Amino acid sequence: MTIPTNSKNNFPKARFGPSYLSETMKKIFKCSASRIDCERLEGDASDRSYFRISPQRVAGQKNINSLIIMQLKEPVLDTETDFTRILKFLRGLALPTPELFFYDVRKGLLFLEDCGTKTLEDQLNAFPQEKTQLYRQAIELLVCMQSRATYSIDATCPAYNLKFDVKKLMWEFSFMLDNYVDRLCKTPLESIARKELVDAFTPICESLAAEKLCFTHRDYHSRNLMFNQKGLILIDFQDARMGPCQYDLVSLLRDSYAQIDDVLTDELVDFYIQLKEKEEGRKVDREKFGQVFDEMSIQRNLKAIGTFAYQSVKKNNNRYKGFIAPTLHYVRKALRNQFKDTSIERVFLKHIPGLDRNEAFKL
Repeated sequence: MTIPTNSKNNFPKARFGPSYLSETMKKIFKCSASRIDCERLEGDASDRSYFRISPQRVAGQKNINSLIIMQLKEPVLDTETDFTRILKFLRGLALPTPELFFYDVRKGLLFLEDCGTKTLEDQLNAFPQEKTQLYRQAIELLVCMQSRATYSIDATCPAYNLKFDVKKLMWEFSFMLDNYVDRLCKTPLESIARKELVDAFTPICESLAAEKLCFTHRDYHSRNLMFNQKGLILIDFQDARMGPCQYDLVSLLRDSYAQIDDVLTDELVDFYIQLKEKEEGRKVDREKFGQVFDEMSIQRNLKAIGTFAYQSVKKNNNRYKGFIAPTLHYVRKALRNQFKDTSIERVFLKHIPGLDRNEAFKL
């Protein structure tokens, strides 16, 4: 087997090399490759690493498609992970997800179907004239996923025993305060200011935690939906848990990576509600739905800001800092929609840097 001249640059952080790939590919596909190219991929804001493996077949043997290796932060002594359990659950519901070919438990490597190189974000950027159609497609998949998974979920799926309760929602808020306000902005909160923020945010978390539970992907946005000719494919779902149905809708329509205007957002929220009403056979209280949507936008986008800040201050990874401004804009918008001229809005604008800016974020 040969490897490309630049492959050495792609292997340093990998727990595998050319010989391992050759033997493992032979085990998976029962045939040999004359050459295997390895490309390190830009991952997400997690500790996982990703590689695209492209075998070239030996003359006379069947063609072998490229595949993705997901490398866990470190091996775990378990024949299944949250990712594999949730993948099995979703595939059992005939939802579009990558196939798992092989899981090397000892090395912590998962060999997955390659779902292509285009994400929904890529497609939106390449064909902006198709934006409405693409988002409607994503919402159709979202309603399908929520309906099937919420109805079918049981204890075999890790999300079953996890939910967005007050404790979890408040932990994520504190995570943002620690990493964004205190560390990235270097404006440590005094105890009185932190208490004001916690007291203001607690009722929002209590409202969200009281909502009917629904299966949530938890990262349902433009970078976690792969796009190909067959449609959209779900990835990065290992952190799924139960929560309000608005959670994933907020992830999609209040996406830090792909912004859409208010007119289209309102149209898409209405489209989601129509599909949900048809699926469940009951009317949705649109005013209440909008309230929870805004509350969820405040919570989830503040958590995203905390993650972006954490990547910068703890991981020395600054490629997410540019997404903080549009995400703050979402929080400011939701505060204005639901809490204009209230103590909640005043406390947030006072103590969270960037929220008090009056200039509109330009789409």
